Amino acid sequence: MTAFRTHGRRITTVTFSAATMLGILTAPAHASSWSSHLSGAVGFESRRWYDSGGTNKINFTGCSDNGSNRLVNVTLRKDVTGPDPSYTKAAITNCFTSTSATSSGSWADHGSGNYYFVVNDGATSLRVWVKSLTVSY
Repeated sequence: MTAFRTHGRRITTVTFSAATMLGILTAPAHASSWSSHLSGAVGFESRRWYDSGGTNKINFTGCSDNGSNRLVNVTLRKDVTGPDPSYTKAAITNCFTSTSATSSGSWADHGSGNYYFVVNDGATSLRVWVKSLTVSY
């Protein structure tokens, strides 16, 4: 009986250690997200969200526009006093292929703060519809 208990403890210890290491090596999931849609957006600014640091990812699903552009330019911006810095523009195109197709834009960590995105910044007549969008941060 003693040999069985020792063997059982070893298996438990090895299993627990493996699970602990897997937890350490696995990347953490995004802390928060929100979802919405766009209807006829032109030069649109999204709602603001607070990010304590990390990547920001925006998914667009099922896109259409009032032209033949088949492109949505999405710019991540940080809400600060003074001019808001903008980060690399994501050219969203795949979501135009079908109502269930998704395109993503992803931005590296730019520190904690309030963020928002702008759709087709500077456009005056190009309107875009997005069936579903999700922001993860």
